[in-house]
Amino acid sequence: MRPSLAELLLDWYDRDARALPWRARPGEYADPYRVWLSEIMLQQTTVAAVIPYFKKFTQRWPQVEDLATTPLDDVLTQWAGLGYYARARNLHKCAQVISREHGGKFPDQEAELLKLPGIGPYTAAAITAIAFDKKATVVDGNVERVMARMHNIQTPSPAAKDELRKRAAALTPDIRPGDYAQAVMDLGAVICTPRSPDCPRCPWGGQCVGLKTGDASSLPKRTPKPVKPQRHGVVFWVESDDDFVLVRTRVPKGLLGGMTEVPSTPWLDVKEQAYDPNLHAPITMSWQRLPGTVRHTFTHFHLELEVWVAQAGAHEKILLPDDGSAWLWADLDQLEDYAFPSVMQKVIALAGHSVKQKRVKPSRNALAGAINQSA
Repeated sequence: MRPSLAELLLDWYDRDARALPWRARPGEYADPYRVWLSEIMLQQTTVAAVIPYFKKFTQRWPQVEDLATTPLDDVLTQWAGLGYYARARNLHKCAQVISREHGGKFPDQEAELLKLPGIGPYTAAAITAIAFDKKATVVDGNVERVMARMHNIQTPSPAAKDELRKRAAALTPDIRPGDYAQAVMDLGAVICTPRSPDCPRCPWGGQCVGLKTGDASSLPKRTPKPVKPQRHGVVFWVESDDDFVLVRTRVPKGLLGGMTEVPSTPWLDVKEQAYDPNLHAPITMSWQRLPGTVRHTFTHFHLELEVWVAQAGAHEKILLPDDGSAWLWADLDQLEDYAFPSVMQKVIALAGHSVKQKRVKPSRNALAGAINQSA
């Protein structure tokens, strides 16, 4: 009897599965906590980027109860640089719900998983299949691409999503659904790649309609994305004589919620309106612009930031702004202890520092040189 597509894929997976730190080894049961943590981290993020974060999290918080009892600020600090920070806030909320309402055990049903913070249809299906080996249809970008090519689906996404999901569901087997879910994602990640798919190595090549018609490389079709707007702002780097920098904590909700930032003007579409440091500077001082520009791209817009610097006296003698914000002075030797998002890490780098390593003293000399250069 001719093997099914699922059997062909599982045979390939048994030989060529990727070794990933969150995956159970052959003969072992998957840990739902590690499956959940990896799936949240992998949302809109590459495997290569996630691996060091996953190892760091599981070393510090080996069980979901450990994560639930840690302060949110610690979670955000460890997450800093991974992006999409709402994931970290929901991760912490979900861990607390699992610990408080489920006795530290993850539900093994998709419907119950969907009730948890930060878990949507894809993540619920992935946990159900991979952690509990129950039949569930897992559809991420890799799976959509595989299905579009296998069935030569010419409808552009996102309009094609329902059809792609139905095609994926039809192929999901009753046996070894967890391994199959990981196998089809691996297929899209290492063989059926967005560019230059390795069709000769594909276990499904013999039945791929897109390959037979010569359309595989052009699929899936995409509806053109709108052009992202450009926003602008000024960041205020206030460095004290005793080696502290003025920062604040963003409000818990919204973009970069709960993260630490170097204060800035609002990020506006009109450059001329954004670049008025006198209106938004946290402290009245003599400001000088640093050479260079910080550029960063968020999901919905591009951002350009100028960095303006000022040298202050001893930080304890300077009154913090009284505007209701969570202001604080950060030790320049301990920036790694704060939850700076990637855009702020770029700001810190332009100011001559790093959140990853100890700086070279004296910092004020470097700052003075930068100010003189910009004057």
